Amino acid sequence: MTDDTTPGARATAPRRGPRAVPPQRSGPGSGSGSNSDPGYAPGSDPEPPQRPRPGPRSLARSLPPRREWPSGPLALASRLLAAGLLAGTGLLAAAPLWAGRNRVGLALVLVATAAALFAYLSPRRLPAKYLFPTTLLILLFQVFPIAYTLEMATTNVGDGHLGSKGEAVTAIETSSVRRSPDSPQFRLTVGDRGGRLVLLLTDPARPGVLLGDDTGTHPLDGAATDPSGRVTAAPGVRVLSTGEAAGRSAELTRMVVPVPGGGIRTQGLSSAYRGTAELHYDGACDCVRGPGREYRANPATGRFTAADGTSLPQGWKVRVGLANLVAPFTDDRIGPNVLGVFVWNTGYAVGVVALTAGLGIGLALVLHHPFMRAVRFYRTLVVLPYAMPAFAMLLVWRDMFNADFGLVNRLLGVHVDWLGTASTARLSVLLVQLWLGFPYMFLVATGALQSIPGEYLEAAQVDGAGPWQRFRRITLPLLLTAMGPLLVSAFAFNFNNFNGIFLITSGGPFPADDPTVGATDLLITYTYRMAFGQQGAQYGLAAAMSVYVYLVVALVSIVSFRRTSAFKETDR
Repeated sequence: MTDDTTPGARATAPRRGPRAVPPQRSGPGSGSGSNSDPGYAPGSDPEPPQRPRPGPRSLARSLPPRREWPSGPLALASRLLAAGLLAGTGLLAAAPLWAGRNRVGLALVLVATAAALFAYLSPRRLPAKYLFPTTLLILLFQVFPIAYTLEMATTNVGDGHLGSKGEAVTAIETSSVRRSPDSPQFRLTVGDRGGRLVLLLTDPARPGVLLGDDTGTHPLDGAATDPSGRVTAAPGVRVLSTGEAAGRSAELTRMVVPVPGGGIRTQGLSSAYRGTAELHYDGACDCVRGPGREYRANPATGRFTAADGTSLPQGWKVRVGLANLVAPFTDDRIGPNVLGVFVWNTGYAVGVVALTAGLGIGLALVLHHPFMRAVRFYRTLVVLPYAMPAFAMLLVWRDMFNADFGLVNRLLGVHVDWLGTASTARLSVLLVQLWLGFPYMFLVATGALQSIPGEYLEAAQVDGAGPWQRFRRITLPLLLTAMGPLLVSAFAFNFNNFNGIFLITSGGPFPADDPTVGATDLLITYTYRMAFGQQGAQYGLAAAMSVYVYLVVALVSIVSFRRTSAFKETDR
């Protein structure tokens, strides 16, 4: 009997055939132990078995747990309190809108309140809980001001055009009230209701007390009077003493209570009279008639204008389309002023950024040198101007540049009217902004320098690069990459630096023939004077100028950010 393990046995052993393939699982209706695929051949690779589809139970186990509110009385009370706060805030905001019949504002408040309840009164909607306050704040403080400014820019709103046509007619008639010999007299008591003056009137020939305000006269029940007819107490009204009324005499003199055919005006602090209006509105001709004159309504300008072109000062608010937006390009009175202000405004913003960045980077490089000593002490001194309140420092610098007793003239031993000529005033505001702004640039540059790897400079030095080449080829590009977005924001800030100009020069010096525009005016200060200046408020035109200021800053910022790749996403 031979052993199978001997070499002879291994040589004579029969050769094995193909590797046996385990039988495939047969499907329904197929024979047991056989493959139902007609193309199947023994020895071919079998298809991998398919993973069974998960059933409802396994699918439910793979999903994240469903968010549910915590149970308990405290959790329920918290949810009810949150719902009450949201609904109460919405009702508080909607109440004045409902009283003023502002349907658009009321609808927006209701939508915002419903969105808040939808986001916060469910354990789910986690992204909405974070996105809702952010979106609401953007709409309130960015989108709404821009939209409101654009809407105002399409109107003639300003002095004499602040209200409706009906309010303008009332103002015209009441302002033309004149006293006649037979004008009725009233005993006057001055009162205050909600911060506004009201007239408490008693007629010796009639019982009762009348309350007069800017809407007319109304009977006042429950008022107490003394034997002389003076009101001593009135419901909802605080009776002013003689001293209090005298302190508001200017407001009292301008006050006219409208009544049919005229108005009631004050005469001193204790009497009033009912006068007759010299101007009357005639609805049939849509005009205001006066002694020998007629003023017809002009819907295009919002004024009552006579045949000779003269207009009444009281007007109403109307739409003027794009008239305010094209005025800087078509109006000869403001077009050259706007162009000159824009050129100086751009040069001012660029100059301030260049000066502050240059000085800040230079000082940062000096104090970053390895051989420099007492670095912390010098850095503290450099940052001191940045730690002081800019508002107060601007006023101090204004006094220091005073031509008669200013510190600058005393130190230099000269007599220069720094704020009196165009060139010296512009130089002064640039120097002040340099003093205020370079510490910020110094801090940013110091941080950027500390983030530059020292291996770059060492490798460049080994390659034979000198100090200037290392700065120009390595340090400066890396600094500008880090400081690029901050330089853009600094330009936008200085382009609208209202305080930096207004608190030092107020936009001046002004030419003798044109007090509306000064040598150091920026677009923002020129717009402010246009809206609130002594020449009359032009809110619509000022809103149009604000739109252009916004467009310039937005365009420069977008282009600069794209060139510096400030918001470009990088691979993680």
